[in-house]
Amino acid sequence: MKDISIRKYIVDNFKDDNESEIKESIDDSVNEGLEEALPGLGVFMEIIWKNSSEELKKELLSILKAHMN
Repeated sequence: MKDISIRKYIVDNFKDDNESEIKESIDDSVNEGLEEALPGLGVFMEIIWKNSSEELKKELLSILKAHMN
């Protein structure tokens, strides 16, 4: 069986999409609450996190903490 990189699969799957298409995919995944979408959303979060300033990371953490009830 061939090893599959989830990160590479997700990035390859969306690399030719424009921002509107990516947003639509995220909105659909979040609105439908699909469990199988969680790995992809996690890859998106990882990309955002790795490419964010410390200020943006603090803002993201604040948003997360405020909504963990």
